[in-house]
Amino acid sequence: MILNPKFPLYLPGVENTSNDNVTIIGASLREDITILGYFVSGSGGLEIKTQNEYVTKEYTSFSEILRKFIQDNQLAGVKRLAVAVPGPVIDGKSSPARLGWDLDIEEYTREFGFEKGDMLNDLEASAYGMALLEDSDLDPIYTSGHLEKGNVAILAPGNGLGEAGYFFDGKNLRPFATEGGHSEFSPRTNVEVEFYQFLNNIYGIVSWENVLSKTGLFNIYRFLRDVKRHPEPEWLAERFAGGNFVEELYKAAVEEDVLICKIALDTFLEFLAREANNLVLKLKATGGLLIAGDIPQAIREYIDKGKFYDKFKISDKMEGLLKSTPIYLIKQNHTALKGAALYTAYYQN
Repeated sequence: MILNPKFPLYLPGVENTSNDNVTIIGASLREDITILGYFVSGSGGLEIKTQNEYVTKEYTSFSEILRKFIQDNQLAGVKRLAVAVPGPVIDGKSSPARLGWDLDIEEYTREFGFEKGDMLNDLEASAYGMALLEDSDLDPIYTSGHLEKGNVAILAPGNGLGEAGYFFDGKNLRPFATEGGHSEFSPRTNVEVEFYQFLNNIYGIVSWENVLSKTGLFNIYRFLRDVKRHPEPEWLAERFAGGNFVEELYKAAVEEDVLICKIALDTFLEFLAREANNLVLKLKATGGLLIAGDIPQAIREYIDKGKFYDKFKISDKMEGLLKSTPIYLIKQNHTALKGAALYTAYYQN
């Protein structure tokens, strides 16, 4: 995996040959599946040697998963550790709500004998990992402009709602994390006010993550079913009970033409366009918008790119800026895993 020139990351350690042939364990922690990979750095890129997935809830700590990965692959003398976590990281520590674990990179570095360890927010790690994407991994929604000229926004709905960005310093892109997914959701239409009230009764404070995530898509669906009284076929309820909600909803919309599922997806995509608009304006992301995450990847074939762009560019005074912002859908998974390893390999000299 080599760096894509579309993403001129600030990685000062690339020029330092002492960062070549360094062994690294990368980890991407998620509430469902935790993924670990064994990497070797070289020539400004990474080579992945092996990768394993573990059901997160079957373990009591990250240390337990890390020890299992090392044992499963008979690894010894690995130099560096890189961990991507679904929450804010402060001074090498994080306590992600969806994991219920207290994480400390110094503790893991010391316990396992690594020379160096780094912990990043998962979407910040994904921003580094996107620099390893090939052009074919970028599905254009709107392509006027260039990624390398200006700040770039990243929006990623999955288990939660990840929001991050790249700051363009005039030469390089510098990834940074935000917790913007927890900012408050605001309704625009009368129906959306009803939806807000529905969510307010459940959550109290209604965040964008309550709308743009796997739980958020379910919230949209059950609002349509329970409040707006759209009929749910009995066979669909049985599928939801025994399967993956996002996959079953998508199949019912596309293959079975179930109206409530189509409205749910259309509503989700309209909200996604609106929050994309918000994020681009807040970051002044004239360099582009990257849409990642499990849900956009799962429903990619359903997305009407023209309709999404029309919803995205609506603004009181900033339509000109929004119209010039290129938008790409990321087709590749595991960018957080690779990005964390890339950061640990080359961020420092």
